[in-house]
Amino acid sequence: MSPDQPAEGIRLQKVLAGAGLGSRRACEQLIAEGRVTVDGRGVAELGARVDPETAVVRVDGKRVNLRSGQVYLALNKPRGVLTAMSDPHGRPTVGDYVTDLPERLFHVGRLDADTEGLLILTNDGEFAHRLAHPSHEVVKTYIAEVPGPVDRSLARRLKAGIELDDGRVSVDDFQLIDYSAGRALVQVSLHVGRNHIVRRLLEAVGHPVDKLVRVAIGPVRLGDQRPGSVRELTGVELGELYRQLGL
Repeated sequence: MSPDQPAEGIRLQKVLAGAGLGSRRACEQLIAEGRVTVDGRGVAELGARVDPETAVVRVDGKRVNLRSGQVYLALNKPRGVLTAMSDPHGRPTVGDYVTDLPERLFHVGRLDADTEGLLILTNDGEFAHRLAHPSHEVVKTYIAEVPGPVDRSLARRLKAGIELDDGRVSVDDFQLIDYSAGRALVQVSLHVGRNHIVRRLLEAVGHPVDKLVRVAIGPVRLGDQRPGSVRELTGVELGELYRQLGL
């Protein structure tokens, strides 16, 4: 057993550095500044050791992922790709974009084949369960192209709630982004997770969706990530998701 990994644990600064918080020296500075807690207690001494499989470590109040083997990925799902890890009929799936990874991954939630954008893949079952459950109110944001013009009162109507065939639904936010030549771009944010909810909601108010892209899940933003590309969630994104999910 190496000096850095005795039976009682691994040096905290090494664990933080391994989790992507910076160089070991930078992580020592975080500890010295009192910005790190372990299992709810502040740690300021550089000799502290932890078990990364069991310890709950936070930096500036945000939890750090220390567990080995846990994978958290953001995929920009292209249009026409099924939200499934495989398909018996040979149709393209999100699983096709992670075939080079050894872990058994699964998608959190769904996007229909015609919807593009952000999808999270992971092998962390508890994380996935909480993220998918509407009780944790993680807001998902979409950009939709719809027929215009869009009445100014629509935001108020959507926030107040629209009655659909499976119950009333309200949005967290609605904005008109652009309008030109009879077409409008609108942004819809909501934490409801029902099937085709954005399409059904906008159709119900007279604006059937021609194109739909999910651009954010909580703190995770699609940004300029190209279609079909996969990236790891950053420590900041994961820490904020942990906070929202109570992990």
